[in-house]
Amino acid sequence: MTSLLTPQEFLFLLVVFIANTVESMTGFAGTLLAMPASMQLIGVDEAKTVLNVISLLCCIWITISCYKDTNWKQLFKISIYMILGMIVGILLFDVVPVSILLKFYALLIIFIALRKFFAKKDFTLSPNILIWIVVMAGVVHGLFLSGGSLLVIYAATALKTKKEFRATLAPLWVILDSFLFINQVRLGHVNETTIPLILWSIIPLILGIMLGIKLFPKINHQNFLKLTYILLFISGISLLLT
Repeated sequence: MTSLLTPQEFLFLLVVFIANTVESMTGFAGTLLAMPASMQLIGVDEAKTVLNVISLLCCIWITISCYKDTNWKQLFKISIYMILGMIVGILLFDVVPVSILLKFYALLIIFIALRKFFAKKDFTLSPNILIWIVVMAGVVHGLFLSGGSLLVIYAATALKTKKEFRATLAPLWVILDSFLFINQVRLGHVNETTIPLILWSIIPLILGIMLGIKLFPKINHQNFLKLTYILLFISGISLLLT
């Protein structure tokens, strides 16, 4: 990478800013929003590596600032099941063609966006099904760092308040993203291409966190989620047509 940013890299930094504004407000969905566009702008492995480090830094900040609201029992339970799923996701990424995984991923986020946007009321699932959803969230996170979209189905039941939701999911991503970072280092994905992008991304990361802090107490939660689902749908369609 040269000292000057390419147009694709500049757009990627804009995506990082938007994603971390979302992440700092909700404790999830930032990487899910960022991943489809980022994979097209800088490549699959590069996007996974850079966004993982940036998400890790953002969630470390949330964890430190909101630790008093963390549900530690649920954090431990979710972490165990998601790590099991992540191992499966990492193995799948190594053996299944990326083109097939990308189409599956695109269809998944389109389905989630439409289901969430048009849902009239919450639906009740059995405890066993909820646990399997957590495991599947781990699989998706191992593949594309985007397990939050599935995990929120469980978290919305287990975590009762907005503050507890945010404060419990953030340290979860710290645990999981640290695990993924170690694997990315092992695979050589933290290299001369991704390290400069990580350093550049710290600027929009900080700006996104600052904006998220200001918006968190002001924004209407339901309207914000509706906007998030619209952005997810657009991201999924663009990825499906790639």
